[in-house]
Amino acid sequence: MQNHDLSKERSSQEIPLGKQVEYPSQYQPELLFPVARQLKRDEINIQGQLPFHGTDIWNAYELSWLNSKGKPQVAIAVFEFDCASTNIIESKSFKLYLNSLNQTRFTDWPTVEKTLTEDLSKAAGATVSVKLYEVEAYNQSVPVNEWQGILLDEQDIEVNSYQYDPELLEVDSEEETSESLYSHLLKSNCLITSQPDWASILIEYKGPKINHESLLKYLISFRNHNEFHEQCVERVFTDILRHCKPSELTVYARYTRRGGLDINPWRSNVKAKLCSNQRHSRQ
Repeated sequence: MQNHDLSKERSSQEIPLGKQVEYPSQYQPELLFPVARQLKRDEINIQGQLPFHGTDIWNAYELSWLNSKGKPQVAIAVFEFDCASTNIIESKSFKLYLNSLNQTRFTDWPTVEKTLTEDLSKAAGATVSVKLYEVEAYNQSVPVNEWQGILLDEQDIEVNSYQYDPELLEVDSEEETSESLYSHLLKSNCLITSQPDWASILIEYKGPKINHESLLKYLISFRNHNEFHEQCVERVFTDILRHCKPSELTVYARYTRRGGLDINPWRSNVKAKLCSNQRHSRQ
């Protein structure tokens, strides 16, 4: 596909993340920097048909433009990228792109939504869902809630290693069980700058009972791991699938905000599973 080739042709030296840049004052869709998903999927042996479905849900809290009379407009945007799309969008380039709208005039809100949809879909290599909210409407439509299930963080464990290690994962028994487990202790680092990325993560599964202590230690082992948000979630999914062999698995991470954007990927092999845009208190 053309967008896949584009992401390979553009050197990593072009990525704006971690560099001092001037913020644009006028609309510039060429600022969007696509990164091929397959480049990191090769590392975790995902080729051909994906073992999951899912989306990357982005919430953008710093979106503004001018109406036809020059009056500033503000909105909160929700973007959903299908995990089957060719590319992800590098987050700093996404922020620069959104800021390029600040002094740009648009006739109405639907025109802004249409422009965002076209630009992001072209960069991602697949249709991107875009929804703009007025501030009050967003708070009503996307309220703050917390996950229900077993909080892994309450375990009194001793941790001696903070290097990524999938071999930590263990099962307690082959007897099939169904659990909803979550943790607020996931921390990974940006692939480019090594700045910390903080997240809460939900793991729902059906299959052999996963050892909770081993799972928490495994999640903590990401603490010094450098990878984009979407790639970390896919790595967690594939590691659990291979080491614990659940018949059903869903992994959903809610990352805290940076630069006015939070990124929330989820992956599942449960056909009818859909994860909603459920904000947490840290977001």
